[in-house]
Amino acid sequence: MINSQRLAQRFKALVEIDSLSRQERAVALELEKILTTMGATVCYDTAKEAVEGNCSNLVAKFKGTVDADPIFLSGHMDTVGPGKGIKVRYEEGIFKSDGTTILGADDKSAIAIILEVMDVILENNIDHSPVEIVFTVCEEIGLLGAKNFDYALMDSKFGYILDSTDTEGIVTKAPAANKINIKIHGKAAHAGAEPENGINAIAVASKAISGLQLGRIDEETTCNLGIIMGGVATNIVPALVEIHGEARSHDVQKLKQVTDSIVTAFYTAADRIRNDSDLPRIEALVENDFPPTDIPEDHKAIQLARKAAENIGITLASRTIGGGADANIFFSRGIVAGVLGTGMTDVHTLNESIDIKDMENSARLVLEILKVHAAGDLS
Repeated sequence: MINSQRLAQRFKALVEIDSLSRQERAVALELEKILTTMGATVCYDTAKEAVEGNCSNLVAKFKGTVDADPIFLSGHMDTVGPGKGIKVRYEEGIFKSDGTTILGADDKSAIAIILEVMDVILENNIDHSPVEIVFTVCEEIGLLGAKNFDYALMDSKFGYILDSTDTEGIVTKAPAANKINIKIHGKAAHAGAEPENGINAIAVASKAISGLQLGRIDEETTCNLGIIMGGVATNIVPALVEIHGEARSHDVQKLKQVTDSIVTAFYTAADRIRNDSDLPRIEALVENDFPPTDIPEDHKAIQLARKAAENIGITLASRTIGGGADANIFFSRGIVAGVLGTGMTDVHTLNESIDIKDMENSARLVLEILKVHAAGDLS
């Protein structure tokens, strides 16, 4: 039933519409046109003000033909850079860019697949529950669309987000994460004439960092310091250093412990250097980036997906991942979202690619999920 040629053409058309984070309006307008033509009721929330972008989250609703709970399908409209002027190359069933940009399969493969599934359902008069489609903005810069989404626009309490690689897996567990921002205030001085009158903020930072365990802490916990900014010139003792990092864990208590240990290391390093003045001084800001996802194996979203997979001859494995997605935010709002794969590979790189066969397989799975849900038979 999946129309491979239509799926491929639509995917190519979508990725060639620029939609960097905060600049999704052009692709949203195209999607609004497509969905309206398909018979959906389309609206936007007011997220664009909060995310400081040119577009809000898009919501499309299809009326059901059977009496069943509504279900939602979702993907995000934004891409990472370099993502302007994408030129698609399609050879032997594989989509790639021309090598100067990302491809944008993350996450426009999801959008193309969802549209194809709804096309198949409508043109073949397949029974379906009410279906809600949510295309979010600014996922790539901190899940901002999902964080600022107007959940009153949704009736669904469960559904699926297509934003992973594995077409034979469903993400059931994802970690919580904290952002960690630290400023170290030292004292400027001439590095050649009077370095003893300065307090080197970089030196304080190095003492703190040298005692930290970074990277993989255990099987469910990681942390990283990814950005360090400081100093003005080689002949000036640096008075300010700013450090940005993160911690992630599937265990919220471990997340707190790792976060606290990082922050404490900087305060301790400053305390050891400080004499009679209030310098060096530490400013630490910890912000929860996203909460964890933990979907029980017996939840309807998992059982439904597994039954659908079985019907089409595959075994759908539960996956635990180390990254966050819109699903984390949905989950914290009481909406369960299993994350499915589309087959995209090497995302966020110039080598990003996707096989049309993987997209077809993903579409078949989503289509079967909707059919099984409408039939109400999980036996």
